Amino acid sequence: MKNPVRRRMGLLAGLLVLVIGVLCSLAIGSRPVPLNETLRALYAYDAGNDLHLIICTLRVPRTLVAILAGLSLGVAGAIMQAVTRNPLAEPGLLGINAGAALAVVISVAAFGISSMAHYVWFGFIGAGLAGIAVFLLGQAHETGTNPVRLVLAGAGLSVMLGSITGIVLLNVPLMVFDSFRNWAAGTLQGRGMDVVGPLALCAALGLAVSLVISGSLNAMAMGKDLGRALGVDVRLTWALSCLAVMLLAGAATAAAGPIGFVGLVAPHLARQITGPDYRWILPYSALFAAILLLGADVVGRVIAAPSEVAAGIIACLVGGPFFILVVRRFRLTKP
Repeated sequence: MKNPVRRRMGLLAGLLVLVIGVLCSLAIGSRPVPLNETLRALYAYDAGNDLHLIICTLRVPRTLVAILAGLSLGVAGAIMQAVTRNPLAEPGLLGINAGAALAVVISVAAFGISSMAHYVWFGFIGAGLAGIAVFLLGQAHETGTNPVRLVLAGAGLSVMLGSITGIVLLNVPLMVFDSFRNWAAGTLQGRGMDVVGPLALCAALGLAVSLVISGSLNAMAMGKDLGRALGVDVRLTWALSCLAVMLLAGAATAAAGPIGFVGLVAPHLARQITGPDYRWILPYSALFAAILLLGADVVGRVIAAPSEVAAGIIACLVGGPFFILVVRRFRLTKP
């Protein structure tokens, strides 16, 4: 789909799918709401109508969190795949989510922080430190960043941080453990507008940084040396890329939990449509990831009704086979 008109049409089609997903998310749940009543709750809200209360106080914030967290993970995954030249790069596989999770757990256990508006900053710090550690461990000395070393470093760091998180949880009150258990599964249930605000701000900042470096990512995806030859400031691009990933992955993880594979699947789907141009891959990745996470949340409400399966679990069930497919398809023996 090299024609810009067809690319724009593809985005419009994706937006239409997202709108359908939003309507499903608002209407489907433990208490189904008819579509006409769902729409009426949005344009003619009645505080005395319990269905309107369910839509506006519970499902609208939950839907917004799913969209914002999904698009954040999708763009973060696309950026990581570009700068590392690794088709398996995504926040979950390279330890970013594990770092943010540990930082959030420490903030809750040690400082008693319970508001996402406060512990999101710990998520940023944890995501940033984990990302820096993985990139440093993934350096193959004179040959630069090696995709295989990055995957191994990310896997090892994730296990280590997960172990530390487990140790912390074994020594906290039961209330903190129950809260973390739901969050760690990637559930979107109970997310309110107090979560939407900080997540939207961080997503907007991260997307703005991503758009600034989108042209440079095309050169970075071909390698550092070629990027320099094309006039790209490699260090600045790396620094801005890390900042964008910290904002996007840190906020998404703090808001929705350590959701894996969404940031891996969406960029690959986008690349199949747009080709290698990151000026188009980034918006397509954002759109596809939002659809994937929102769809996972809706499916999780249906398959175990009236109970729910966390969106993070559904995303892993979908993303796991895709990960195996990517591993079999791509050769990762060269940096």
